[in-house]
Amino acid sequence: MKIAFVGKGGSGKTTLSSLFVRHLATTGAPVVAVDADINQHLGPALGLDDAEAGRLPAMGDRLGLIKDYLRGSNPRITSAAAMIKTTPPGEGSRLLRVCEDNPVYEACARPVELEGGSIRLMATGPFTDADLGVACYHSKTGAVELCLNHLVDGPGEYVVVDMTAGSDSFASGMFTRFDMTFLVAEPTRKGVSVYRQYKEYARDFGVTLKVVGNKVQGRDDVDFLRSEVGDDLLLTVGHSDWVRAMEKGRPPRFADLEDHNRRALQDLLAAADATYGLRDWERYTRQMVHFHLKNAQSWGNERTGVDLAAQVDPAFVLREAAAATA
Repeated sequence: MKIAFVGKGGSGKTTLSSLFVRHLATTGAPVVAVDADINQHLGPALGLDDAEAGRLPAMGDRLGLIKDYLRGSNPRITSAAAMIKTTPPGEGSRLLRVCEDNPVYEACARPVELEGGSIRLMATGPFTDADLGVACYHSKTGAVELCLNHLVDGPGEYVVVDMTAGSDSFASGMFTRFDMTFLVAEPTRKGVSVYRQYKEYARDFGVTLKVVGNKVQGRDDVDFLRSEVGDDLLLTVGHSDWVRAMEKGRPPRFADLEDHNRRALQDLLAAADATYGLRDWERYTRQMVHFHLKNAQSWGNERTGVDLAAQVDPAFVLREAAAATA
């Protein structure tokens, strides 16, 4: 299952995504966690110290390797240089699975021991001083989008992406790459403004969106969120002494997480798992191609000097069975 956590800056989406990843680790499920936020905080939220987090390889710096591996023997892609962030897979492309070893994971992922289990952690890399004025952050998240375009996952396998804050992810088609999107919202007008943007943009793409109310202090907060987001409100969470200790760098045992927060994580997992039966691989592939053609016409053809529409394999549909034959 591909799961995104989104929300405005400071909403608590990184905290909740890290708790969700920890919960998955306790179940023994295979997990790939991806920090795609401009502020790289997922590693520390998962218990890495600053030095360890700083040593995480940046996916954006390894984009050439990622492209070269994923294009495989696809005859429609003439070179790695001709690939852009939206390039879809086709016959001959190499696909990624959650439970495998491959050069992309070897270069970009690092194991993190959590709650008796182990997850793979990947990160886009921070926005550095060298990028100021000459690059946009989407040049870094493009590596994530390309990997998601070539990723085939099954039931009981999880890819959890901590997305960049606000509605910035709509600058690409990455918001359509997920089975479930959890939007973390505080019970304030600003807190629900991102929800309205997401709901509007995602309406035509079949995006499954559920709101997680965070920093909720009482019934009035719940009522406010319910009045603003309606049935999209999945659950609410409030103060956590465990989270406060974690944010100070002294997390207790995860087994000591408050019961109500543990139940909330179980509900998040149940909601995500329920979307598996709704998967439509043909629509997923169609949307992938839609955004590729838009990017090709807007800037990709001019930048690469190639007609990127020719990269589309009209007979190819990304699905679980494709991983065995690609």
